[in-house]
Parts: sequence; C-alpha cells; structure tokens
Amino acid sequence: MSLILNQPLELCLRAPVLVRCSPLHSNSLSSASLPQTQTLPKFIYCADPCRPQLARIMVRRDGDMIPLDFDPPYDFMEAPELIGSTNGWITSLVDGRVCLYTHRGKRPDHERIWLPALESLPLCQAQVVTNVAMSSSSPEEEYRVVAVKFLGPQLSICQLISRRHAQVEVEGIHIRISNPCFFSSPVMYSEKEDMFRIVGSGGHLVGSWDLRKHKDTPKIQRLQFQNLPEMSKAKRELLYSCNTSEHLVESRTTGETFMVKWYKRTSKTIERMETKALMVFKIDEEGNAVYTQDIGDLCIFLTMTESFCFPACSVRHMRPSRVKIMDVDEITIVDLAAQKWN
Repeated sequence: MSLILNQPLELCLRAPVLVRCSPLHSNSLSSASLPQTQTLPKFIYCADPCRPQLARIMVRRDGDMIPLDFDPPYDFMEAPELIGSTNGWITSLVDGRVCLYTHRGKRPDHERIWLPALESLPLCQAQVVTNVAMSSSSPEEEYRVVAVKFLGPQLSICQLISRRHAQVEVEGIHIRISNPCFFSSPVMYSEKEDMFRIVGSGGHLVGSWDLRKHKDTPKIQRLQFQNLPEMSKAKRELLYSCNTSEHLVESRTTGETFMVKWYKRTSKTIERMETKALMVFKIDEEGNAVYTQDIGDLCIFLTMTESFCFPACSVRHMRPSRVKIMDVDEITIVDLAAQKWN
C-alpha cells in the first residue's frame, strides 16, 4: 500500500540514563506478562493544535465513551497548548514544559504532574508535540514512565518516582531518532512488552525502546504484510488520495497486538476530514502483519493521540470487530467486516 523507506535502521540514544517502570531488583514475574483487566479511561481529549475550536472531550459514562455534555472552562477546552490525553490524564505543553493533569468535570481542582523543562536536541524541536504516552494511570504506583513524542526526531522519556507524602520526583533522558519514518508517528506504551513503541510511516517498521536492554540500540521489528484484500482500481485510487496514519493497539486481556491503518480525506465541507477506510493487521512476534476483518470479541477505540482495545462485551453499544473513532472531525463506529474493497 505504501513504499518502504530506504533509510538506515540505527536509532541513537543521547546521554543514556536508567529508566524503568518497576524496581530492577524484583524477581517476580512482570505483570505485563499476565492477562490484565481493563477499565475505560475517565477522559479522552481529542485535540488539534491548529484547530483548537474543534476540540472534543469524551468521558466514561454508562460503560462507554461519550461526548462531554456540559461546557467546560475555557482554559480546559480551548487552550491551544493542549496536546491530548493518555491513560485518562490530560496533557498540555506550557512554557516549554509538559503538564499532565486529571480533571473532575465541573470542579476546577485537579492533580498535576509537571515534567522537566524540555531540551531540544541538535536538529530537533521541542515546541510541537505529536503525543504523550504513560505506562500507568495510577498515582499509587511508585514507578511510572512518560514518553513525549515530538514532531521530528526527538523522543523524551521521563521516569516518575512517587514517594509517600512527597512530591513526584522526575528523571528524564532525550533520544534522537535517526530513521525519518518515525518522525511523524505517535508513541504508545506496550504493557505486554514493557516498552515504548512507535510504528513507522507506512507501517513497515516498529521501533521499541526498553531502556534496560535496548537503551543503546532500540529493537527494530520489520513487518511483512499478509492476506491483503484484492481491491478495485477505484478503491486503490481512493486510498492513495487519503491522508494515512498508522496506530499500534494492544489488548491487555488477550495479549494480541494490532496495527490500524487509518485513511482520511477532506469531506465535502472542506474544513473537516472524514474516515474513508480502516485496515487492521494482527501482528505476531515474528513480524507477520496479517490483514483481518475479524478481531474476535474485541473492539478498538481509535484517536490520533492514543488508542486502546477492549472486550466488546464490556463496552455498552459496542459489538465485536468494531472500531470507534473519536476525533476532532468525527465520532463514528466502523464495522470491519462490513468494509468492501471491490
């Protein structure tokens, strides 16, 4: 569907510092290797820094994510520095620092975590953020890790160390990615792999950062597309005309990993984009990316800044093999099995 970028696969780390999600001296099995229960995040913030007036807030209510039904304060909804959300935390960029905070609806009080002032690496920028990913939403966990992906080569990773009756301590590093296929892609945290992962533009490469084992040379997985559907000429031309983005999604309950290719094009109203197609691929450890219209009893929630997967039986109004798109341009549900390619 898209060309492989003939670029070197080496990724460079600068000023390596140990970052971990759990104490290194623990001999117990990682919780990431075990089936996990899930709850929907309290909030999902859908933002576009160039169109702050179109921002949307989705809230957890009655077992589903629905649009917010009251007018939030100006500084919450329309501030252009807002980035998006991760694990139920709202993320924003204020005076060169990333702030994560929870919001309690109409009540103005919220918990805040400030990351250190961002440093721009050589030939990088730290003013435009693609997204933020956090390893855990729980403030009770002693170790949490936050990754900030900037538009371009820079990825910054900070470790949050929570002490009882004390403020959160923060340690961080800055990474310069050399392969340009990762420059515009979002970062996600894989609980199964205990790594931060980025899928490259086109979906041919996945880079993984485990700063205990791969802090000098991140793990690179090359994907091999399989079972691609046969398409009519008109359908191919439609997809070639679309803006395409790739998103990794992980099911904590089944351990499966999916990549979603999201095809969007300008709608008839011009000011907005609308989804024209989704392609979902199941990825295994060998790098096989198998196209599928059946993801079992799972459903996917898809946004530009974070995506996640749930058993459909646990989400009201959702059925298996559906994808709920939540974006500034649209909120809609796509039935994967109903998509036609001819």
